Amino acid sequence: MSSAVNTSPTPTGAPDRASGLSARYARALYDLADERKQLDQTVTEMATLGDLIKNDAPLKRLVASRSVDAMEAARAMDAVLSSQGFSDLVRHFIGTAIQNRRLRDLPDLISGFAIYVAGKRGIVTAEVASAHPLSDVQRTQLTARLAEAGYGRVTIRESVDPALLGGLTVRIGSKLYDTSLKSRLQRLRFVMKGAA
Repeated sequence: MSSAVNTSPTPTGAPDRASGLSARYARALYDLADERKQLDQTVTEMATLGDLIKNDAPLKRLVASRSVDAMEAARAMDAVLSSQGFSDLVRHFIGTAIQNRRLRDLPDLISGFAIYVAGKRGIVTAEVASAHPLSDVQRTQLTARLAEAGYGRVTIRESVDPALLGGLTVRIGSKLYDTSLKSRLQRLRFVMKGAA
């Protein structure tokens, strides 16, 4: 894995994760939270909600469901948020998203908000997917490489994707740097097919 960190990958085009729908929702929530002087609290609550959805199996199923009625989902989600002490601002935001039939988009809206806030604060978010969890040494090497590439203030959001087989992918804004073994094997297959 450390060799992947030391590689200078070539960026490939990829859609910006904080564009379009999630960017509109993120901007609206950011502006409202800033206007109400609740920005730091809202940032914390949205991150907490993201973790809650990721780690709570029933909540994860609710968000992923295609068959739940929007009104029923809004009531269920509001009950969860109320019991966890979330602010009226975040509860209203989530309720509005669900009423707009965006229940299944909540993880993207939460992620988009984090990216938007980081951008407003001058922090770059690097979404790193690796076949295995990064070690402290690999994380330090990656941070150093990103700093060398001009990303001084960077937040790394890690995920594990065993399908990558080895190496990692790093997405920063609309750029995707792919040094995964899966990608290398696909390129090799393409070259071998062309040579046949």
